[in-house]
Amino acid sequence: MLTSVILRKPEVYQSKKIQLTSPILHIGSSVSRLNPFEYVQTSKKVYLPNQEALAKALHKKGGSYLNDYIQAIGDRQDISNLLKDAFGEQWWSTTDTNGELIFPKNAISQKLTDDRITDLRPMIRNGMGHLYIPGSSIKGAMRTAIAYYLLKHGDRYNIPKNQEISEIEKKLRSRLGELSNKHRQKSTDDDLFMDTLFSEYILTYHGKKYNGSSQNTDFLRVLSVSDSEPLIEGKMTTKKGQQIPINIPVVAEVIVSSRFPDYLAKYKASLYVEMVRNVQTTFTLTLDTEMLSWFKHKQGMKLPFQNLEELVKICQEFSQEQWDYEHDYWNRIKNNPRAAGKNLDFNDIRQFYEPENCPFSMRLGWGSGMTGTTVDLLFDDELRADIRDTCGLKAPDFEAPKSRRTVMNPDGEIKFVPGWVKFK
Repeated sequence: MLTSVILRKPEVYQSKKIQLTSPILHIGSSVSRLNPFEYVQTSKKVYLPNQEALAKALHKKGGSYLNDYIQAIGDRQDISNLLKDAFGEQWWSTTDTNGELIFPKNAISQKLTDDRITDLRPMIRNGMGHLYIPGSSIKGAMRTAIAYYLLKHGDRYNIPKNQEISEIEKKLRSRLGELSNKHRQKSTDDDLFMDTLFSEYILTYHGKKYNGSSQNTDFLRVLSVSDSEPLIEGKMTTKKGQQIPINIPVVAEVIVSSRFPDYLAKYKASLYVEMVRNVQTTFTLTLDTEMLSWFKHKQGMKLPFQNLEELVKICQEFSQEQWDYEHDYWNRIKNNPRAAGKNLDFNDIRQFYEPENCPFSMRLGWGSGMTGTTVDLLFDDELRADIRDTCGLKAPDFEAPKSRRTVMNPDGEIKFVPGWVKFK
């Protein structure tokens, strides 16, 4: 008699639903900034209208409303008074001919600043207009974490000699001039190490060996990362029975700061960014373990993980490296209560980075900077600064990165650091 063990189909996939949480997060959209006519602000909220529906509704009202709207667009003027005249004091509840809101509820954010917003950086939305986290953003961050891990532990994984950190640093120094070209910047890391780490593989499938394009031989084909569930505002009940708000869309003032030579904090700029507070969502990680066995590296490099648990640990280790660097940075910076009209008090940020062990699994999206989106923390401090000076804004004699982004609360206090996420 056959046992159930013999009849059981082999598991060739490992799949896990991951709960993702974050204090505050921003993933950029295809449009980096919105013009003033693309959003409407009140003292408490920011609205993103369906512009086509809005234009039709103004046309239906007659008079000069549509022409005034077009004029306001051309002059980049605020349209809130025009909306009051056309639709009344509660203009945000206006509907189109189909009964749909012209100012959809999923495109309304709380305004966490008293300042007038002059340009707004929107967060990415899915096809239904909901905020979400693309799987490609998560997978891209994982790719960087894997590259960092492989280069850091080169001996353990038989990394080719020409991919050792010292060798990459030599090549980078010799090619710094090329990095001033924006088009060359995007492919430099592929040429230097990413192609070798991820794509120089031979696939063996049903006894046949395949040695095709780098896209086909990229071993991260084995990993599928879904988009997150929409970040829909709501409430969650804690184990103690308390209800807390989650997925709160906000428009916040983000402080860009750096430092003077004596480490006194320096104010650089304010940005106004659509973000999500108290993020609570899920996504799915799927690993094709059978396909993973097809990959053999041309130079004998070992694969860095065999299951999802090992992959998450790799991400955690990269997060710890970033966490330690940020902790040290903020403990050197001195508060500056008189910085160009801003009170640069970073005590809450220092407290945030106080735990020795990083409590987060990864840093995602906007605000993570060059330390989170590259392997630059592996390189010599001077070389990292040279790369920054060549590729971005020059800051001679300063560490790289020099500037940071922090988020203010409605009381004008610097409270939050964007991008840190937990996996469960």
